[in-house]
Amino acid sequence: MRYSNLFSKTTKNFPKDEVALNAQLLIKAGFIYKEMAGVYAYLPLGLRVIEKIKQIVREEMNKVGGSEIIMTALQRKELWEKTDRWSDDKVDVWFKSQLKNGTEVGFGWSHEEPISEMMKNYISSYKDLPIYVYQFQTKLRNELRSKSGIMRGREFIMKDMYSYTTSEEEHQKFYNATIEAYLKVFERVGLGDVTFLTFASGGAFTQFSHEFQTITDSGEDIVYLHREKNIAINKEVLTNEVINQLDVKREELEEVKTAEVGNIFSFGATKSNQLDLNYIDDNNASQPVILGSYGIGITRLMGVLVERFADDRGITWPESVAPFKVHLIGLNMEDDSIKAKANAVYETLNRMGVEVLFDDRTDTMAGEKFADSDLIGIPYRAVISKRTNEGVELKLRNQKESKNISIEEFIDTVK
Repeated sequence: MRYSNLFSKTTKNFPKDEVALNAQLLIKAGFIYKEMAGVYAYLPLGLRVIEKIKQIVREEMNKVGGSEIIMTALQRKELWEKTDRWSDDKVDVWFKSQLKNGTEVGFGWSHEEPISEMMKNYISSYKDLPIYVYQFQTKLRNELRSKSGIMRGREFIMKDMYSYTTSEEEHQKFYNATIEAYLKVFERVGLGDVTFLTFASGGAFTQFSHEFQTITDSGEDIVYLHREKNIAINKEVLTNEVINQLDVKREELEEVKTAEVGNIFSFGATKSNQLDLNYIDDNNASQPVILGSYGIGITRLMGVLVERFADDRGITWPESVAPFKVHLIGLNMEDDSIKAKANAVYETLNRMGVEVLFDDRTDTMAGEKFADSDLIGIPYRAVISKRTNEGVELKLRNQKESKNISIEEFIDTVK
């Protein structure tokens, strides 16, 4: 992509009511646009990051046997009434409306009910199981407050996966495999060493659950961490019973602030009994299907990455999710020979399949281009100018020093 074709430009300004660092930086760098509190549009740079995160998640979900689908955002009232989760007293984040004919509908905040209802069309025998399905879906939740930028939105992108199995044993096997898959996701996006499987409350889902919590000062949760045993407990369930169950001592636990980036729930047969989702076993007897639910907040994860890796100059993206790998900057572009060399390098990177953002602007000073590059946070910055002669000035975003190398060495480095 050429910067001259990028409609979203960097800015020094952000909405006065925006207090979250992740949203401030993403708005200033041209990744997102704020529609209202907790509601953001994702611009070309932001969408590229979202798609990178989604692809990592998609690959890991496919490895454990997941099949990707996409469900509807509109949901039927009577379906959620069957499971006692339509009432605002039970679920306080519903957005609800009415069709023209007066029929009440809800806007999806989760999808256990509609996906399980759909599965009644595809599950009849034990031979039909197990089934693992997942989707990337825009969720709508009527949060009371949304002051954490894209880390807690009223509209956000989530990956939710659902497992349908014949037994608790089969379910637990997949549940454990999903834990490993989630840990792999967080490792691949650059958060592996600061994200922990955490014992937590199930909230509106189940009595208990497991969360995946990432250490960050901007987080809204308090977690007690036992680093040696790699055990984490959410403050909301920190009781003597839980401590004893996990075989740790209270004084061994370290208090940290965290942000939840994923969660997994075991519903057992509860949802199937409520929705009449059954299968015929090999003894010709009817049995309820066992359900599990597994979520990762895609846009929330993007916000956590910004919070974790930002510095005083802007965003620093891990290479695996960066919108581009190389930020190519052309200086002295009024010089035809410099312009030709910069364009040649850009075309070479394109042919190699290296993702590159080319700052080809001719009316912008070097200092502004460098500041924009730091703010946007692409891993490799390559400068071509009169000073670089026949080479390139290469600098990594997370390092202070740059070095002059030949174009051939630069190509070898980034490919």
